[in-house]
Amino acid sequence: MTSQEFKQLFDRYFDSVRSYIYYRSGDRELSTDIAQEAFMRLWEKKLEYHPKENVGLIYKMASDLFISRYRKQMVELKYRQELSFDLKEDTPEEQLQYEELKENYERALAQLSEKQRVVFLMSRVEGLKYYEIAERLSISVKAVEKRMKYALSALKVSLNVS
Repeated sequence: MTSQEFKQLFDRYFDSVRSYIYYRSGDRELSTDIAQEAFMRLWEKKLEYHPKENVGLIYKMASDLFISRYRKQMVELKYRQELSFDLKEDTPEEQLQYEELKENYERALAQLSEKQRVVFLMSRVEGLKYYEIAERLSISVKAVEKRMKYALSALKVSLNVS
């Protein structure tokens, strides 16, 4: 696809792809970001110019990107809900230690790659087995094991655990 053909495709369909995602999400900024990312991915694929096929692919990419972001938000939300503990009976010193540990844990999680973090949270927060994670992410069980191994190793180093 030449840059001129891509520009024509972009000019003709960008607003409709953005609207499609907006209707699903209700978030204008998110819909613009996803539409832009979908077009960027189409450009990077360097496919031949077939307008009908390219438009279908754009909508599919945009939909997949939206679903991916939605799932990520749900994992984050569930993680945040799981972290809220009732600490009313703890001493101020214990509360301070807990907050410090929580901050260190969140910082360590943030340093993981997205793939490692997703697998770790699906296992530890959602309580999923490796084969269930593999099915949901469409990867092999070995890939899940490898990501979990590296996530645990990185967390161990970050949290100074022996």
